[in-house]
Amino acid sequence: MLCASVFAAPAYSSILSISDEAARVQALNEHLSTRSYVRGYSLSQADVDVFRQLSAPPADTRLFHVARWFRHIEAILGGPCARDRATPHCSRVASLTCLVIVFLSSLTKDVFIPQHGKKVTWYCCGPTVYDASHMGHARSYISFDILRRVLRDYFGYDVFYCMNITDVDDKIIRRARQNYLFEQYREKQPPAAQLLDDVHAALKLFSVKLRETTDPDKKQMLERIQHAVKLAAEPLERAMQSDLPAAFSSTALLAEAKDLLSDWLDCALGSEVTDNSIFSQLPKFWEEEFHRDMEALNVLPPDVLTRVSEYVPEIVNFVQKIVDNGYGYASNGSVYFDTAKFASSERHSYGKLVPEAVGDQKALQEGEGDLSISADRLSEKRSPNDCALWKASPGNPDGRPGWHIECSAMAGTLLGASMDIHGGGFDLRFPHHDNELAQSEAYFENDCWVRYFLHTGHLTIAGCKMSKSLKNFITIKDALKKHSARQLRLAFLMHSWKDTLDYSSNTMESALQYEKFMNEFFLNVKDILRAPVDITGRFEKWEDEESELNESFYDKKAAVHEALCDNVDTRTVLEEMRALVSRCNLYMAARKAARRRPNRALLESIALYLTHMLTIFGAIEEESSLGFPVRGPGTSLDLESTVMPYLQVLSEFREGVRKIAREQKVPEVLQLSDALRDDILPELGVRFEDHEGLPTVVKLGDREALLREREEKRQVRPVFQAAKLAKMKIPPSEMFLSESDKYSKFDENGLPTHDTEGKELSKGRAKKLRKLFEAQEKLYKEYLQAVQTGSFQ
Repeated sequence: MLCASVFAAPAYSSILSISDEAARVQALNEHLSTRSYVRGYSLSQADVDVFRQLSAPPADTRLFHVARWFRHIEAILGGPCARDRATPHCSRVASLTCLVIVFLSSLTKDVFIPQHGKKVTWYCCGPTVYDASHMGHARSYISFDILRRVLRDYFGYDVFYCMNITDVDDKIIRRARQNYLFEQYREKQPPAAQLLDDVHAALKLFSVKLRETTDPDKKQMLERIQHAVKLAAEPLERAMQSDLPAAFSSTALLAEAKDLLSDWLDCALGSEVTDNSIFSQLPKFWEEEFHRDMEALNVLPPDVLTRVSEYVPEIVNFVQKIVDNGYGYASNGSVYFDTAKFASSERHSYGKLVPEAVGDQKALQEGEGDLSISADRLSEKRSPNDCALWKASPGNPDGRPGWHIECSAMAGTLLGASMDIHGGGFDLRFPHHDNELAQSEAYFENDCWVRYFLHTGHLTIAGCKMSKSLKNFITIKDALKKHSARQLRLAFLMHSWKDTLDYSSNTMESALQYEKFMNEFFLNVKDILRAPVDITGRFEKWEDEESELNESFYDKKAAVHEALCDNVDTRTVLEEMRALVSRCNLYMAARKAARRRPNRALLESIALYLTHMLTIFGAIEEESSLGFPVRGPGTSLDLESTVMPYLQVLSEFREGVRKIAREQKVPEVLQLSDALRDDILPELGVRFEDHEGLPTVVKLGDREALLREREEKRQVRPVFQAAKLAKMKIPPSEMFLSESDKYSKFDENGLPTHDTEGKELSKGRAKKLRKLFEAQEKLYKEYLQAVQTGSFQ
């Protein structure tokens, strides 16, 4: 499970063979200059062999690549004494390949080894709370919840999980001001003429913004907004010209032009809004909504939650020490991080996560915030690559922290100089996480602040980029109106946590089908377990079928374990679980065909294992003895254990009545029995499944799903009935006569005796045709009886 080293065998062999240490280090430096030895890097015995040849990182700054590589290996192996521990450490890893995890981190792909035994320290970037949480947030937090649960509940790690809430930010300040100013404006109920004048002024300002926008997607979105506002203004303009009542048109225009007017008002009056309570109310409201959304998604709460507003003193101290260490500078009341000074230090390197993005001014300015990218602000920096540690703020003499430093200070305060895992969305890699890394390592004067950086993949909406700024997003609350938290989680589990996930009807349909597939298996097993048996009857003799199923069970458990060890590959896990259920279904179908009950103990073991895995993944929200729990609407009542005894009695009574009705030939009773099964019980979320020669299977299900099934059956029933009637009308003596392409001779009853080549049919084939003939005889007799009784018109 260890991945290949950056060293190809010839490369490290030739390096090790150089006797002169200076020449050996020079050769190593040249080799490393052509390799990515941080991103995509993986530790192997080859690395350790070369590492052990060095007593310390080289002092010569020209050998920068070796120094950085040495510090990285040292950090992975666990501190300054790592060289002495290198051989036993790697031996330990090699001997535990079936028990350890390989993580594809944004920094490395390596065996996951926490710094402190079974304890895992984890910091996750939380939301900036200025608006409703959307499916992009769900993508990250459900995915990290799955990883956290797997580490804790499957691998047995003690995970200390910290998350932040950004409640001080340029977006929050601007949105709070805009909301406040717009509400004031609306409360004044401006006359129609003034509203039109103000909307036209806002449109003029908006047109400037539109002209300056180069991103085609954003430009298209802005054009749609502009067009919608202009259309909304036309009825009010006509009403004004015709001297008609304008109240309704004014209300409609005010609602449509809210974003434009809010931006226009903020540009004109934003600097006058100084009441701090305005800026604290907005994030408080949206933080509460975020926590409600996470609870609805069954996402575990963090062990510690940090808010920027509560960590300002720690952030100030953090900034001061970075300045004291020589990596920060003050300019015009703000404080900036000196990226050039940091990158030139032999102890550090800048841009570990996305080195190719260093210098990307668009990304850097987005990271600085909407209120911090004016020409004056940008001119304060020594380099355009520098980021704000502390921002001077008009109207606030104390200023406010920069975005990147907030997480550095809060995580550093709680988790210290080095953490095991840092998590966030893929789009946070640069500049946010690269700057977090640099600032924190500048503070702690180390090169290993984060051991494993995990970034969840993007989320698209039906193949299109999801973005709040493009107003192309679906809130979590809206998503939960269409699908359950379990269905959303299954959709995420069916994809790799690090890859792009497309939230679409196809994706969700796959999740619904998977849920239905698993639920049907659980319901079938529950039905088998409800069959009354004495204590000794629970243990049945195993035949070859049970041994084969059990072997498949153990194979699938091993495959699940291997997949979880490989970067927590839940997609493969779910496929292995599906394959196991398919194998069980074949076993149960074979037993049913033979009129034999399946082995209950074996099926129960498999169902309990699958329940356990789904619970670990958070797809089963509460304690469940087996399968998906069935709860009453709006209550925690265990509906299944409460009503199933009564349904079982009803099922047995119905079977007895049907038996008597068949014996006494009372079709009206059989029709009533079918109506109970097909029409009445689905309305209550109950399904009865009749199987010839076997007891009726009783299942509790989702009422809406059962009603959809009923409607689908009603739509196809006439087609099936017509096909069945057409088949019933065929006399058995004529059923094979039309198949002249298969048979050339028939006996007096119409049974084939020879194939098209004139060869006599084999005994086995003749036997199969005889069975088909007898079945058709039975159908034809039923048809004749129905005609006599008037059942068919």
